[in-house]
Amino acid sequence: MALSTWLAFFAASWVISFSPGPGAISSMSSGLKYGFKRGYWMAIGLNIGIMIQIFIISLGLGQVLARSELAFTTLKWLGAAYLIYLGWKQLRTDAMPVQVAGQEPSDFRIRDLLLRGCLINITNPKGLVFLLAIMPQFLDLNRPMPLQYLLIAMTLCFTDLIAMGCYTSLAARMLHLLRQASHVRLLNRVFGSLFILAGTVLASVSR
Repeated sequence: MALSTWLAFFAASWVISFSPGPGAISSMSSGLKYGFKRGYWMAIGLNIGIMIQIFIISLGLGQVLARSELAFTTLKWLGAAYLIYLGWKQLRTDAMPVQVAGQEPSDFRIRDLLLRGCLINITNPKGLVFLLAIMPQFLDLNRPMPLQYLLIAMTLCFTDLIAMGCYTSLAARMLHLLRQASHVRLLNRVFGSLFILAGTVLASVSR
């Protein structure tokens, strides 16, 4: 990949990464609940999902998704259902005040955040088709493709980790405000509603 091409993709990656979506919502939700250091595992899970998406595209499976109405619709509804499930779960979360300097939350598990972040991205067909539409513009067919896919994946993950880190940090800074159960309940309703809204929007998209 020529340097000028990579610089163009690098610039585009910042726009892609900071664009509001399910990833940003989940990162902020995680930051609010666990703080930055623990909540950032969600961002890592989201980027594992991005790497899997790019790997799927590199195998040519992205073309199948883009061309098959059944494949797209199936994955779309799975993704929408998962986002709505996350929203419903957050709406039902107990409104316990956040302990900023206390012990580790009993429900904090790294593997759960990694899995949740990964599933949010890999069950989003809109993201796959979007990458499928964007990536070919930056590929040089006369050069080794695996190295170009790897470079694209590393570049996008780099910018996304920073973007999701910003969202997580922004939300984590609000932890000191969550001393009352009513405040926590309000935020749970806000983010639960945002997850459900994101799932509803995803369910409405078409190829």
